[in-house]
Amino acid sequence: MTLRSGNVAGSVVALLLIVVLGIGSVTAALANDAATRAVQSTSTNAYGEKAFRIYLTGYSYWDNTPPGSTAISKPVVHRRAGGTGTYRDPITIAVGHKIVGKRQTLDFPAGTRFYLKRLRKYVVVEDVCGDGSRPQNGPCHTGYNGLPWLDIYIDGQGVSASEATQCARKITAVQEIILNPRPDYPVEVGSLTSSGCRVFSG
Repeated sequence: MTLRSGNVAGSVVALLLIVVLGIGSVTAALANDAATRAVQSTSTNAYGEKAFRIYLTGYSYWDNTPPGSTAISKPVVHRRAGGTGTYRDPITIAVGHKIVGKRQTLDFPAGTRFYLKRLRKYVVVEDVCGDGSRPQNGPCHTGYNGLPWLDIYIDGQGVSASEATQCARKITAVQEIILNPRPDYPVEVGSLTSSGCRVFSG
């Protein structure tokens, strides 16, 4: 939106409206109660980061929708699920969503970046977790024990379906995630399956 020339008071009112509407849009995007509570209960630092706990699972090439594909529903950085985990090339992550009428709302907006300390990976929201006409009834949107539920793409094209499943099980856990992370955290470069599905203590 561009502000046209006019009196100062009118411009200030318009700016206030933009800020209020912007906050409303962010609040609407964080429609999942678990996601909203997690983000609102944290404080930011100088980088605008917010750290909170989530429940993380993994999905692979083999159990994607459709199976045996790298299709994603909300491409931002990639056209297909992927990434090496760096800030510039974050890994695709799926979030819960809801569909009311014909309107779809993601628990975190497409393009949102996070950092996962336990995996040493940057991730970006590019996909949704939960199928059907009422995905809000599924676990990804309702959360896990009050925590937001996110689902990271682990790849798996270079391994068997059973190996990909083992990798997904290995990384599944309640863990800390950082919203809007600074770009200089340590990174284990590569997809999860290609880098051995390593997990770190900090």
